[in-house]
Amino acid sequence: MDGVNDSVVSEFVLTGLSNSWKMHLFLFWFFFVFYMGIILGNLFIVFTVIVDSHLHSPMYFLLANLSLLDLDLSSTTVPKMISDLFTNCNIISFPKCMTQIFFIHVMGGVEMVLLIAMAFDRYTAICKPLRYLTIMSSKMCVSFVVVAWIVGIIHAVSQFVFVINLPFCGPNKVDGFYCDFPWVMKLACVDTYKLEFVIIANSGFISMATFFSLIISYIFILVTVWKRSSGDLSKAFVTLSAHITVVILFFMPCMFLYVWPFPTTSLDKYLFIVDFAITPVLNPAIYTLRNKDMRIAMRRLGKRTVGSSRIS
Repeated sequence: MDGVNDSVVSEFVLTGLSNSWKMHLFLFWFFFVFYMGIILGNLFIVFTVIVDSHLHSPMYFLLANLSLLDLDLSSTTVPKMISDLFTNCNIISFPKCMTQIFFIHVMGGVEMVLLIAMAFDRYTAICKPLRYLTIMSSKMCVSFVVVAWIVGIIHAVSQFVFVINLPFCGPNKVDGFYCDFPWVMKLACVDTYKLEFVIIANSGFISMATFFSLIISYIFILVTVWKRSSGDLSKAFVTLSAHITVVILFFMPCMFLYVWPFPTTSLDKYLFIVDFAITPVLNPAIYTLRNKDMRIAMRRLGKRTVGSSRIS
């Protein structure tokens, strides 16, 4: 990958989140504990959905895919962050930096489409219950996932082809704990003013359009339920509140960074802790603790595990 452009920069220095030793220690344990929670929580959801036949439905198929994606997205940055905090070595090579950027945007694009698919699933289940299984067939669910990956790859490649060919010949300090387009582009030896608009038109527009589309769709669902149930929104609101929480947590940092890709403060790098560490660990809690079917499935799994251990 080094031979793709005329760069003389072979590595970047990640400035991280703080220079304080005490803060380094706190952040190390913070990211370590949260990453363990991300791994265990999301893999537990995937395992439960696979082994429990009662969860073999469109909603939980999409949820399992979202859990895998949360784990993948977090793994693009958090392990490197933990390693940097432990070794106090914030160096990342040029190829690894470009690879990290690429996969962050692939995963981000896939997650946006998956959240749209989950919103469509809830719309169909609540507003068209009699046709739910016909519309949300196995073929439709698999198509959603395939389309999500295609969109994610196109989204990443459409920006990556511009950045990979930029010349980097001087500064190499990235103002963050991971590599991303806005921060890396600032280090290029050419004027990147036009590329800023590529970022805004791609990541910024997609983030805003998807976010507002999802919020409007959830409002539409609530209004539909309100009209049909004479003002009783409690059941629909409980069902959708978890989805709305995930959407807000995921999209707010994205819009902050990519709609204004060169902010004057460093707040953006702290906001992305939410996307890479907090949201992926909250998703399992949100979708299990607030979901009756998942709680019942967990109890069944627990009884089955205890029963098999007694037999052995």
